[in-house]
Amino acid sequence: MSKLTMKVVLMVAEKPLLAKSIAEILSNGRMSTRRGFNGVCSIHEYDGDFFGQSVRFKMTSTCGHVMTMNFPKKYNDWDRVDPATLFHADVIKEEANPKLKMVNFLASEGRGVDYLVLWLDCDKEGENICFEVIDIVQPMMRHPYDQRAIYRAQFSSLAPQDILKAMSKLGRPNKLQAVSVDTRQELDLRIGCAFTRFQTRFFHEKYG
Repeated sequence: MSKLTMKVVLMVAEKPLLAKSIAEILSNGRMSTRRGFNGVCSIHEYDGDFFGQSVRFKMTSTCGHVMTMNFPKKYNDWDRVDPATLFHADVIKEEANPKLKMVNFLASEGRGVDYLVLWLDCDKEGENICFEVIDIVQPMMRHPYDQRAIYRAQFSSLAPQDILKAMSKLGRPNKLQAVSVDTRQELDLRIGCAFTRFQTRFFHEKYG
């Protein structure tokens, strides 16, 4: 099958070294590597079998959370914004580390791919990052509305047998676990910022 007609599977791990290790196992060491345009993540490519069809695999990674939760800029003025308003203010998600250009990098690598396989850490934080990646990559895929094209790998170690088993038993990402992390992050943001600003204002008025 021509390289031009082969379907493409994008796989995403949580850290660059993890992506390299998984790709080495799944490709049996037969992979090519190129540096991503963000200068931080590499892409490891090899040909293989995916559910009975010959495909081109691309394995890359994030560097932890891609997005972070924050308040809109209008709430940044500590002197004018009542800390109590932060409990019902809007919150937004923004790029966690703009210098890494992770959003643009993942969108670029996801452009036109047929499948997405998520190799993020198997805990609630990892599940949350799964959906950060999905939100970026899915609109760029060949069939962006096909949820069946998105898979989740469950693994407990980097032992070759565990990685191969995870690849042979792909599941689906867990939205409920991801939402639970969003909820905790939002509570931490609201309570932490409101308390810090209230405390700062209190001591400034009392001792300033």
